[in-house]
Amino acid sequence: MPKPKIIVIGAGPSGMFAAGEASKLGADVTTLEKKPLPGIKLRITGKGRCNLTNIAPIPQFIERFGKNGKFLRQAFHSFFSPDVAALFKEMGVDIQTERGGRVFPNGNDAPAVADALVNWTKKQGVKIKTDTTVTELLINDNTIIGVQTKEKEYKADRIILTTGGASYPVTGSTGDGYNFAKAIGHTVIAIRPALVPLEVKGTIAKRLDKLHLKNINARVFADGKKTGEKFGELFFRSNTLAGPIILSLSRNIVDQINDKVKNIFLTIDLKPALDNKKLDARLVREFQTNNKTAIVTILEKLLPLQLIEICLEQTSIRFDSIGSQITADERKRLRMWLKDFKMEITGYRPFKEAIITNGGVNTKEINPKTMESKIISGLYIAGELLDINGDTGGYNLQASFSTGWLAGHSAALSCFK
Repeated sequence: MPKPKIIVIGAGPSGMFAAGEASKLGADVTTLEKKPLPGIKLRITGKGRCNLTNIAPIPQFIERFGKNGKFLRQAFHSFFSPDVAALFKEMGVDIQTERGGRVFPNGNDAPAVADALVNWTKKQGVKIKTDTTVTELLINDNTIIGVQTKEKEYKADRIILTTGGASYPVTGSTGDGYNFAKAIGHTVIAIRPALVPLEVKGTIAKRLDKLHLKNINARVFADGKKTGEKFGELFFRSNTLAGPIILSLSRNIVDQINDKVKNIFLTIDLKPALDNKKLDARLVREFQTNNKTAIVTILEKLLPLQLIEICLEQTSIRFDSIGSQITADERKRLRMWLKDFKMEITGYRPFKEAIITNGGVNTKEINPKTMESKIISGLYIAGELLDINGDTGGYNLQASFSTGWLAGHSAALSCFK
């Protein structure tokens, strides 16, 4: 009896996990990848370090994906972070856990991780055809029967669609999968950049270029209402705000901007460990102890050098003041600024700078227990194509691994029933 044929479209992390698992279960698996190299996006993820997953428990993982997080419960219970760790160890990739539960390969080498995953996939018997562009999904009576490429037609018993989102299009994630899904009747929630740097009004971000703030608390206010809050790290980069907390907050901010919400402000608490009373006492002590010291020198104990000039400008404190000259009103303005450094958000960067895509194939049209389409029999959809996106910190890559593995597992098992 010939082996059932399964075609995986896309050789990213989700596609390779799907292909490897399906082949391991006895299917004849071929992966079609339009780029000349598998796993291109994986090779640059995490700034080349490759944040593989996170050690957070499943309930916390689900919370990190917002309103659609519950869709992932079955996938996570089927294949989760300990399984990823064990499988990469089998591939020869040792891992380490860092702050925030983030899991990285010991060598911080994303290309090496990609190579290990490709080699594992091939070891399972998967045939990977690169430079092969799929142009159409072939459907007969609401059942998938194969795919058409630029060169030829491939017949298959099952198809797994894992073409990725629309972020980093240079890696091959150009949104083809959304078009395939819409063409066969799936609903695609409007896509937009997620985990993306933000643009701010004026020249503040440019003046603070390369400044890295740690252990700060950031809150987002839209039309006067608080809509988000994160504690952690923030970077200023070439007229934009970036860093872990900005990327996580950006998911809602992008939607607010697209919904034409006005007056979106990010306010930063630069001294979150001190309440207003303790911070005021600290300032009084600094000014009394350093009564003959220039204000600029005093502020060096409280702020990074790049922030001092902006601080004095925005609090209207004279640059040539000394400690004894600071009035109670000026001290109050300084305290309030340290707890509420404001910047107005004006926009966000394009898909080519986004880590992932928000939006995608409506999860209501996918069986969460198998990743099979509820519209087209024999079609499985996994990875970033789905309308799921989580915070930065290894969550999104784990979702790709889990949904890909479940799709491959389910597709193969269904062939042997």
